Amino acid sequence: MDFENLNKRQVEAATSTEGRIRVIAGAGSGKTKALSHRYAYIVNELGIDPANILCLTFTNKAAQEMKIRIAKLVPPGYSNDFVCTIHGFCVKFLREEIFRLGYTKTFQILDEDDVVSIAKQVLQEHGISRAENTVKSILNVFAILKNKTPYITNYLLPEAPHPVPEDDEEKMAVEMLMTEKKTLSLDFTDLIKFTLYILGTFPEVKAKWQERMSYVMVDEVQDCNTEDWEIINAISEGSGNLFIVGDPDQAIYEWRGSRPEMFVNFPSDKDIILDENYRSTSHILGVANSIIKNNVERIDKTLYTNNASGSKIIHFHGKDEKEESKWIAQRIVGLAKSGVPLSDVAILYRAAHLSRSVEQAMMKAGLPYTIWGGIRFFERKEIKDALSYLRLVATEDDLSFERIVNVPSRKIGKEKLKQIKEYAKDHGCTLFSALREMVGPRLFEGMGEDPASQFVGLIENCQARVDEMKVSDLLDFILKESGLMNMYREDNDEERLENLEELLQSIKLYEEDNKEEEEMSLDTYLQDIALYTNADYKKDANKVKLMTIHQSKGLEFPYVFITGLSEGIFPSYRCIRERKKRGLEEERRLMYVATTRAEKELYLTESEGYSAQIGQGKYPSRFITEIKRSLFVTEGEMEQSLWKGTIALAHRYNGEDEELESLGDIRDFSNGGTVVHPHFGKGTVISQSNDGRFIKVQFACGVRNVRTDTLQEI
Repeated sequence: MDFENLNKRQVEAATSTEGRIRVIAGAGSGKTKALSHRYAYIVNELGIDPANILCLTFTNKAAQEMKIRIAKLVPPGYSNDFVCTIHGFCVKFLREEIFRLGYTKTFQILDEDDVVSIAKQVLQEHGISRAENTVKSILNVFAILKNKTPYITNYLLPEAPHPVPEDDEEKMAVEMLMTEKKTLSLDFTDLIKFTLYILGTFPEVKAKWQERMSYVMVDEVQDCNTEDWEIINAISEGSGNLFIVGDPDQAIYEWRGSRPEMFVNFPSDKDIILDENYRSTSHILGVANSIIKNNVERIDKTLYTNNASGSKIIHFHGKDEKEESKWIAQRIVGLAKSGVPLSDVAILYRAAHLSRSVEQAMMKAGLPYTIWGGIRFFERKEIKDALSYLRLVATEDDLSFERIVNVPSRKIGKEKLKQIKEYAKDHGCTLFSALREMVGPRLFEGMGEDPASQFVGLIENCQARVDEMKVSDLLDFILKESGLMNMYREDNDEERLENLEELLQSIKLYEEDNKEEEEMSLDTYLQDIALYTNADYKKDANKVKLMTIHQSKGLEFPYVFITGLSEGIFPSYRCIRERKKRGLEEERRLMYVATTRAEKELYLTESEGYSAQIGQGKYPSRFITEIKRSLFVTEGEMEQSLWKGTIALAHRYNGEDEELESLGDIRDFSNGGTVVHPHFGKGTVISQSNDGRFIKVQFACGVRNVRTDTLQEI
């Protein structure tokens, strides 16, 4: 097999097939290339059936990229469906095994909005105001029910005991659970929990899947939580062949349950470190390395590159937030004038609210931009409406019915809907069945003039066509016959029309990708599409991209601005206060992720002024003080004594009471410059400490580390 484009360690990773292999892959080190070549090596050289290889990724986008790369390396038809996310694997697993719990393989997958709708429905049935805090409260109790109790055995199995909680909110949470069960629906938590329950309860199932998956590969494993690890270990322990790839320095999801220490402490048979970076300049990597080395919970590595050194990193200090944002906008204008496409530029920030001032400056400068991570494609109203029609055809579920029964308007108001619900409750049927029986028997042709009857006829007509039409053709039929397309045309809403066309094209692509699947059906499409996330559908345009650092994970841009670098904002004092050292280390990893997004140039910006977020005046982030002074230059008028405020705040947020008054004024000196000391005389500056407090100087008597306030530059 040809490994011409791989370096020595990538080849080692690709050819290490047996046992427990841990690959520590730094940012931009070509881990996807190594993973795809390993898959191809197992297929091409070892002769393993692709159906016996499980390759898990963190996002659908990463899975799609992996599939594309693998397809180029193996013979046609030798890649398989088990290149997917962990949730995607659970769906495939449950299609085969969920019958053991009394569910059909055509179970429905609920997204967050669907679960919120169920919560609102339960609250309404109890006559409780659906204020946001009330909905959030019941959702929290619902989450606790699923994560802290054996809810599957208590409520969902055919002979479950159904214990009745004493607390009213817990009772409503159970009602939500039973609503899900009634419609044979699973949310994302259920996908994981059901899979673990079946693996733990049925030894023959576990043995079957262990035998099937001879090789298990997991990407971005530092982001896996405890339950993810349980699934990975359960499937891989049969063959003992587990290949994990990750970077503890990029673990930024501890706040939502990831366990990076499980990767750090992984008992491997072999470790391989990928530390050659192909993305960034050496100056950018120097910044990243000098920051992350201050963390303790990591596997030691130092990224290097054969790329050029590139420009020094620019740190801009503004007198206020407005000046900081204006400088960013002006710098981007300059880049654009030099021929840089705006789509090559990204502005990253710790929290979404920090974009406000930047957006204003961008608009004033006439710079087009887009907020990455706005409304997700599959969460747009028109997309959810269209998919709800498909779901109603497939399952006649109540959530989809309520969403689209009056879209477009069919004059089915609250009173009419109330009557339908009462009929459904009295007769133990779905809302759609209730409406069908209330409007009388329908024929597929000649649906009559009544809009409700026409709606019933449309759904029945589509149900009759399900087995003979492709999903894309069925949706096209629905969009036209339901009046959805016409409604948006009459509204001149071009964006919604374009999004519906994009949905149709995406289904056609899905059908093309899965044309060899025996069970390519409406049910499987609806299950698979429920797993998609924001990153899977994002049209590129020549606009500057604004996003939080969390949203930037996995992306890269030639020019990156990291804004809002003030102590207490980034790193977040709340994160440090709540999680102490672990919180600080995760914040530092977040900074590492931000810096390693940059390919050519990196800009770090912060400003003075009062911050309501931290309740006081702002000082530069400690992360800037951790960067070697030789790697960056500072622009803007800045009093060097501000670094002293940074140190004081850092100690305060860390809960340290160290006296700082004796530190003296902190000043900036250029490497190679000449200074004079009252005792040692003239000397040459070698380097300045990361926090700016001390200078290493070559005097006639030798090298000394001296405080900055004892020196004069000449």
